[in-house]
Amino acid sequence: MKNEMNLQFSALSQNESFARVTVAAFIAQLDPTMDELTEIKTVVSEAVTNAIIHGYENDPSGIVYINVTIEDSLIDMTIKDVGLGIADVEEARQPLFTTKPDLERSGMGFTIMENFMDEVEVHSQPGSGTEVRLRKHLKLNKMLCN
Repeated sequence: MKNEMNLQFSALSQNESFARVTVAAFIAQLDPTMDELTEIKTVVSEAVTNAIIHGYENDPSGIVYINVTIEDSLIDMTIKDVGLGIADVEEARQPLFTTKPDLERSGMGFTIMENFMDEVEVHSQPGSGTEVRLRKHLKLNKMLCN
């Protein structure tokens, strides 16, 4: 059975924790391990923070969109902005690359996403925004399978 959630909110840094907790609450129905839950929350934080800081450059009039679909043990998340976009996605995915060194950004957002998820796709067009699609298969709790 497929279950879906859509969320949109203002591109304000204080909404990053709201997004993280909301997605975690939605996937809790799969009874993930604490490690899986922490990884998902971290990935959501990274993607939402990227949308706010890089996509909208802290412009609170921007909107961040999240779609989460659960089907069996697969979590499929899309986090999207319609902001500035990324000129070179491959360069942006390189560890330690950042366009905001003055903000002490580590440049590890995409690297963290890739380490914690099974699949990461980034689609972006300068001037049209960025869409990050993240997929992860959870190890289902045996008690849920019986």
